[in-house]
Amino acid sequence: MSRLQQTDGLTDIQEEILKTVRAFVEAEILPVATELEHRDEYPTEIVEGLKELGLFGLMIPEEYGGLGESLLTYALCVEEIARGWMSVSGIINTHFIVAYMLLQHGTDEQKRKYLPRMATGEVRGAFSMSEPGCGSDVSAIKTKATREGDGYVVNGQKMWLTNGGSSNLVAVLVKTDEGADSVYKNMTTFLVEKEPGFGEVDKGLTVPGKIEKMGYKGVDTTELVFDGYRIDAGQILGGVPGKGFYQMMDGVEVGRVNVAARGCGVARRAFELGISYAQQRETFGKKIADHQAVLFRLADMAVKVEAAHELMVKAARKKDSGSRNDFEAGVAKYLASEYCAQVVEDSFRIHGGYGFSKEYEIERLYREAPMLLIGEGTADIQRMIIGRRLLEDYKL
Repeated sequence: MSRLQQTDGLTDIQEEILKTVRAFVEAEILPVATELEHRDEYPTEIVEGLKELGLFGLMIPEEYGGLGESLLTYALCVEEIARGWMSVSGIINTHFIVAYMLLQHGTDEQKRKYLPRMATGEVRGAFSMSEPGCGSDVSAIKTKATREGDGYVVNGQKMWLTNGGSSNLVAVLVKTDEGADSVYKNMTTFLVEKEPGFGEVDKGLTVPGKIEKMGYKGVDTTELVFDGYRIDAGQILGGVPGKGFYQMMDGVEVGRVNVAARGCGVARRAFELGISYAQQRETFGKKIADHQAVLFRLADMAVKVEAAHELMVKAARKKDSGSRNDFEAGVAKYLASEYCAQVVEDSFRIHGGYGFSKEYEIERLYREAPMLLIGEGTADIQRMIIGRRLLEDYKL
């Protein structure tokens, strides 16, 4: 057991869950991750194993068939899974955000309809906010739902859906005409049911295919195109239009804790690979770990791994307490993603020329880490959130 990323104050149940997940990662993910990643192959067997462990329902209350665990427990599990293969943690993350949004904002009927099946993994969630032209500017989305009779007709194009092909329930943010002065109050979240797969997955709804990516492979990242798609008003999250932006931001807030956890997991794996290789490789008659320059690099890596973990845990516990945690989540996501990229870079340098070879695992991590710099809000977005909260707290 590593001395890094230890978490004080966990219950016996939390410790047992983490022990089980850690064993699953060692036995079922790490041995196949690099091979599957290089083939860009969806990890079907791994996902089935996660279903059996109950991880798709980890935070769903017991009354809906889940385990009823905390955000902290979930984040620590994500940390372990990302250490094995970050793409697998992405498969769970968007599902988790949709389940969280349903739990916090859904009607009683929506909760009863979806949460029990989400807990088992029968219903798999995806989360859709971004579009080709808006990036971080959520107010600039153009996909629109127009009222017609008892329902709506949706037209537009969404972008960057993790699980876009494999999911069968997508929480989609669109514009609606609520007559509000604020653009943010003219947005609505719809719960869109669809068939898994690619092509026309429902009448007027198309998933064109997987977006080819530098890293973060295996998991399907897609577009979602609406062309005269009809949806019932009962599929509005919470039953009331105009609240979509605030529902989505609540989901993104916990998603940022997840991304921080992913950064912690990837960074720890990069550190493990670096310190192992440094004790095997010899130059100038001794192990490279005995060279002061490499030893200092390893020390810096460990400090970053530990610091990111502590901030991630703090952000998760803050949210679990029921308090607003946008500041803590922003700090954790910002630092963990930046430190992850730096630790992976340092491990890559320790590996030297071999780090450039696909034969070595660090090559995969080197392509995966950049996604964390932009996922769930770029570094600059986090800095804006952090800065604004600081101005609120230190206002003259």
